[in-house]
Amino acid sequence: MKADVTTLDAKKAGTVELSDHVFGLDPRPDILQRMVRYQLAKRRSGTAHVKVRSEITASTAKVYRQKGTGRARHGSSKAPIFRGGGKAFGPRPRDFAIGLPKKVRALALRHALSAKAKSEALIVLDKCELKEPKTKELKSRLEKLGFGSALIIDGASVQEAFAKAARNLPKVDVLPVQGINVYDILRHDTLVLTKAAIEALEARFK
Repeated sequence: MKADVTTLDAKKAGTVELSDHVFGLDPRPDILQRMVRYQLAKRRSGTAHVKVRSEITASTAKVYRQKGTGRARHGSSKAPIFRGGGKAFGPRPRDFAIGLPKKVRALALRHALSAKAKSEALIVLDKCELKEPKTKELKSRLEKLGFGSALIIDGASVQEAFAKAARNLPKVDVLPVQGINVYDILRHDTLVLTKAAIEALEARFK
């Protein structure tokens, strides 16, 4: 399949051939859902921690005598029933990551790229370069191109001036091709790939 190439000045710069192996699949929502769930679970910190009764610092003396008070029997003020005592069944540090085969992860990325291509939300840029890191200038150029919420993927590295200009735009994210991921592709309205990014992606899935 062919796609038009444009410049940051909204001028045509020819066409590029997109591989059907990467951009021409019929998107499967189930695979995309599994990948998004995998990503979101993996990035959870899992650091919530409460103290159980064995970690509480308190007196080990018996709270009150065993018999004759008319109250329930208690031995330690560290018990969860007391104020200041340990927590019962509270959160503890854990890893929330779930497993997903490497082949499924790779397939999910191809399906995400194909979903953007099929919905005509895939734009190909000649290159992402600016003379100066000016956010106002980049914002006006992106508005000419009709970009609102956009994920811009460049080649092996992103030009420093372009990255600095884009980092203050609230709905625009810029990543090198190594950082491309399914969740970011799906949560932006538009996917913008440079010619260098397309070459790298097609070489990756060859």
